[in-house]
Amino acid sequence: MTPAMSPLSRRGFLTGGALVVSFALAPRAFAQLAGGGEGGAGPAVVAPDLKGSLKSAPWLDAWIRIDADGRATVFTGKVELGQGIRTALIQVAAEELDMPPATVILVTADTERTPDEGLTAGSHSMQDSGTAIQNAAANVRMLLAAEAAKIWDLPAGQVSTGGDGRLHAPDGRTLSYGEVAARLSLHVQAVPDAPLRKPADYRTLGRALPRVDIPAKLTGGAAYLHDMRPPGMLHARVVRGPSVGTGLQSPDLETVARMPGVVKIVRQGGFLAVVAERQWTAIQALRHLQRAAYARAAQPPLPADGSGDAVAATLKALPARDIAIMDTSDPAGPAVHSVKARYTRPWISHGSIGPSCAIAQYVDGTMTVWTHSQGTFDVRRVVAELVGLPPEKVHAIHAEGAGCYGQNGADDVAADAAVIAKALPGRPIRLQWMREQEFGWEPLGPGMMTELEAELGADNRIVSWRHAVWSNPHNNRPVGAGGVLAGNEADPPFPAPEGKPIPMPEGDGSRNSNPLYSFANTHVVYHFLKDMPARVSALRSLGAHLNVFSIESMLDELAAAAGIDPLAIRLDHMRDERAREVLQAAADRFGWPKRAKGDGRRGCGMAFARYKNLGAYCAVAMEVEIDRETGRTMVRRAVAAVDCGQPANPDGVRNQIEGGLVQSLSWTGREAVRFAPDRRASFDWSSYPILRFDDVPESVEVVVMDRPGAPFLGTAEAAQGPSAAALANAIADATGVRLRDMPLSPDRLKAALGPV
Repeated sequence: MTPAMSPLSRRGFLTGGALVVSFALAPRAFAQLAGGGEGGAGPAVVAPDLKGSLKSAPWLDAWIRIDADGRATVFTGKVELGQGIRTALIQVAAEELDMPPATVILVTADTERTPDEGLTAGSHSMQDSGTAIQNAAANVRMLLAAEAAKIWDLPAGQVSTGGDGRLHAPDGRTLSYGEVAARLSLHVQAVPDAPLRKPADYRTLGRALPRVDIPAKLTGGAAYLHDMRPPGMLHARVVRGPSVGTGLQSPDLETVARMPGVVKIVRQGGFLAVVAERQWTAIQALRHLQRAAYARAAQPPLPADGSGDAVAATLKALPARDIAIMDTSDPAGPAVHSVKARYTRPWISHGSIGPSCAIAQYVDGTMTVWTHSQGTFDVRRVVAELVGLPPEKVHAIHAEGAGCYGQNGADDVAADAAVIAKALPGRPIRLQWMREQEFGWEPLGPGMMTELEAELGADNRIVSWRHAVWSNPHNNRPVGAGGVLAGNEADPPFPAPEGKPIPMPEGDGSRNSNPLYSFANTHVVYHFLKDMPARVSALRSLGAHLNVFSIESMLDELAAAAGIDPLAIRLDHMRDERAREVLQAAADRFGWPKRAKGDGRRGCGMAFARYKNLGAYCAVAMEVEIDRETGRTMVRRAVAAVDCGQPANPDGVRNQIEGGLVQSLSWTGREAVRFAPDRRASFDWSSYPILRFDDVPESVEVVVMDRPGAPFLGTAEAAQGPSAAALANAIADATGVRLRDMPLSPDRLKAALGPV
């Protein structure tokens, strides 16, 4: 087996360390709770006075273990998704334990080893797990110092640490953490007031340490779940119609059963899979079965095309539940400028570079699943219900996947693999979806529409602001068998969960619809659409992508109507001082006052948001050049400023903002799922174009605001909305043409520009 698959029993884990004498994650009632979705109910709070995820798992031995050799093993319920969280959490732990980062080992989500922290989503990893580890480590360091003081018969205040994993007495005596840990038990609850290290003394936090996950990815090493090859592994392919909601009619099972190398055909209710000794055999069998005809079950009509009018018509035809998000009534003067606009986003794919994959093995009544889902503990719950096992007989282990940000197919493929493994006990089953299956079956990011109307007074103050948003739910993540495709195919099927809105302040389709700016007479309503014409769920930033795009586009439209500088209208309506500083920092670094003004081909735009109005602040300024002959938009340079509280790793923060900016340019400028009358019609990169290397910005600069000792705010999704709006605003500045319907594609821009 690869190291990632080495079995480790609970007993073996406990006996290997010096500090842990028992391992407590949660009381029984907590362990039975569903993990909750993004922004929804999560693990139960049992210690409300503690910070971050310590509220739900307050025992120190759930988070940290000190081995006899002085090394620390740190446990997190969050997972590495390419966002660099492993490196950041190692730095947090190393700083508060005051030991070298190289001596810290981080274990990510594993249902037998780590706390259940719910989903790794919504930029919560640093807020929840980073804060928990920071405070747990401070508790551990405090206990080690107190124990060393007893050994030396000194006041605890005279014991210090030196960044080397040792405790120091004033007379020069030292003890290693391992020596002191042998005398302690951490089966104690954290206290809320353990002193944190002072920012002026930081040795690790705030430094740009190299990311620990990068070397294997750069060198072609075993970096992903897709690379794992346990002994005796069989290959499987699951067989379905071309896209969600379709089913094959009478596939030719007899011919496939006779194919050399086919081990088994697994058929349970509507679930169908083929298992083979070799991957190519499984693919050949799949291709043969897919020759059968297919039919689409009765569902709401699919969009007629990818136009903004089609998106709007599809959404407005669905029954809506109106949810008031914001309603203020303020005295204001008369309006002298008014703008009314509709903005739309089509259904978009996650577009994961590596199709979803899982490995499952059923041995001696226990199911083990290796998954790249963002909800490892939810995978355990789903699989347990799906295959009829008690949750304690399902062991789910996170292994990184090649692309995951939101609910792609990772949860479905883990469930698929488990169903197959249950039918073939003993041997590991590797199941990977094909590229067209990923596009056809994964949940999409919902299509959305907003309608905004705003009025500006003679003093250039906004006197009225109305914002309405139409969207399906963005959080259909599975917490039970009914949430995955295999559960829908069972006989009888597990009941599908009902889509529900995530309440504010997190929100889903309503996320960031409530502006952080101070506008008079602000009215925001969320038209929540329960019925879904296409399978949808979480995609990075949820509704913030379109809502911020809409708000920030409207601000520029108002500024243009009144002849106001786009930066000025934002600063004039912003009271949050940190937001103002981020806006100004981006403008200063970009050189906003001396920017290139729109001349028909070149132009600049800016945009801002605080993610969920709770997380990181991000402002983006962008310069574009337009090829009027082709409609192609080239981003010549982009500057972003971000305030994410105390940055654990500034280079990691820059990575996230750069990546989010590029991803948002792809969503906003290129991406849209196509539909035929009876199915999806985007099955490969030619029918679903994404941003290419030639189209990435020529220059991206990220200013990371220095906030020493400030609470972690998270970073990952902060750039999505501002980057989208900055692109639209820059195109409008360059050409005088305002595009309001995504994608802002070359064809749409060329059509809007008219003949050259």
